[in-house]
Amino acid sequence: MSAAFTPWAFLDEFRGKAFTGQWPTLPEMFRITVTRYGERPCLTIYEPDRISLNYRESLKIVEAIARWLHSKGIRKGDAVAVTGKNSPEWAAAWLGILFAGAMVVPIDYQLKDEETDLLLKTAKVKLLFVDEEKYPRYAVGHSELKEVISLRKGVGTYIYDLDGPEAEIEAAKEDDLAAILFTSGTMGVPKGVMLTHQNLVSDCYLAQGTPFPVLHTDVFYALLPIHHAYTMLAVLIESLSTGAEVVFGKRMVTKAILKDLKEAKITMLLAVPMLFNKVLAGVLRGIKAKGPIVYGLISCLMALSGFIKKVFKVNPGKKMFHSVLDAASLTTLRVCICGGGPLAPSVFKKYNQLGLDFVQGYGLTETSPIINLNPVDHYKETSVGKVIPQVDMKILDPDERGVGEVILKGPVVMKGYFEMPEETAAAFTADGYLKTGDLGYLDSENYLYLTGRAKNMIVTEGGKNVYPEEIENEFQLFEEIEQILIRGFVLDKKMKTEGIEALVYPSPDFFKGKDAAVIKTRINAIISEVNQRLLPYQRIEKTTILDKEMEMTTTKKIKRDAV
Repeated sequence: MSAAFTPWAFLDEFRGKAFTGQWPTLPEMFRITVTRYGERPCLTIYEPDRISLNYRESLKIVEAIARWLHSKGIRKGDAVAVTGKNSPEWAAAWLGILFAGAMVVPIDYQLKDEETDLLLKTAKVKLLFVDEEKYPRYAVGHSELKEVISLRKGVGTYIYDLDGPEAEIEAAKEDDLAAILFTSGTMGVPKGVMLTHQNLVSDCYLAQGTPFPVLHTDVFYALLPIHHAYTMLAVLIESLSTGAEVVFGKRMVTKAILKDLKEAKITMLLAVPMLFNKVLAGVLRGIKAKGPIVYGLISCLMALSGFIKKVFKVNPGKKMFHSVLDAASLTTLRVCICGGGPLAPSVFKKYNQLGLDFVQGYGLTETSPIINLNPVDHYKETSVGKVIPQVDMKILDPDERGVGEVILKGPVVMKGYFEMPEETAAAFTADGYLKTGDLGYLDSENYLYLTGRAKNMIVTEGGKNVYPEEIENEFQLFEEIEQILIRGFVLDKKMKTEGIEALVYPSPDFFKGKDAAVIKTRINAIISEVNQRLLPYQRIEKTTILDKEMEMTTTKKIKRDAV
């Protein structure tokens, strides 16, 4: 892609005026957007009626919060935390912290109180913004915190009412820390990923350089927890960089989601595999309900639509399946983006067949997070996408399949782990490449294919390497299965060989009123069906049916270490 056509080329007209670095800082980026699209809707929620702030109004509130923080003694480099459910207030606090020159520590609001306390202490947080239901606990008894502010109306000071006297606020620079993000699993020694303004802003623009243009007329849906790197970058920061609108979702419930999609006319839906699987299952269920003949006809038309889209770069599906998409509140969607975990190629394929531009991506908190995205005009269903511009990706010690650990360099790579020099050093190769811990291979066009996490790999009796995620992908379209986790079990301690076990939590909705024998028979039948599709050494030898859901992260990934 030549420089003349890069999505960030417009920054040149602001270089030397609005910012002086290679990339603007996050506050500089926001000010540039306000200059370009000040009257466009910025932060929106339906409660149930639409409440929205445009970019100019948002800037006024954010600057007032920054002045208030400065009046409370917050200075450049100080850590200020924000925790709570997705809301415009959360985003305003996040921006206000950055405008004050401080660094933001976003914390998962679903963590236990003692886990939150540990993160506040670890990051040396001086001030906390928190949802109203947790406000009373933090308002007293936390001597390390200068102040605790409720994000919403009801308790304490309302965030939009904050202000302070005019002050000379020392702004952060491009290489200064913008955020410390804590990765999953916080009760050991918490690992805080240090991301600079350059990390986040460069990733925001470079990610637009691969798959599709982000437009100022787009409407993004902030549904997944916004403290997570994926939503923070791919929804919030991407929107703020282009003048798009952010609509904040309140609940991860399919009915509420579909209502928001329709009312808000969402054009950009970013979600995790589990949500996309559920939406697709609902669409296919609706088609099957019309009878086997109609289902067979629509399946044939979907295959034809997908063929035309892939080969001729024309998308007939949106018109062909308008009524199907409308019934599922999906007609306004321009692009769907899936991240946060592996997606079955069959799911990716079906969305494209229905006429939706569906993009799969890959990244890590340590990489700000996006490093791979599938271009909508040249997608590969089995790949997590093409390496984004300015990122140098390699495969370390590849085996005969070309599979090895994915390593990379680039402006999106973290500064390190907060106050953990040994862990930081261990995360990089001797020549400065970040080790992702993920296994995969690259093709001749620089598309990445993931096979699994290095630590999850199973070594079978025949000495074969099996990647659990590849097997789990095969189950994504079975409505009978709510959760599945593939792991190794010890066959021979001396030889360190493993068999393959499936832990299955059946869908409570699907099997409502059914006894255990019926459930077991159906689950075993599904395992047998999938085993026929797998290579002999990948086949599941042991199935354990669970009566309780496995613990998940807020981005709906099973916590393997907790099982």
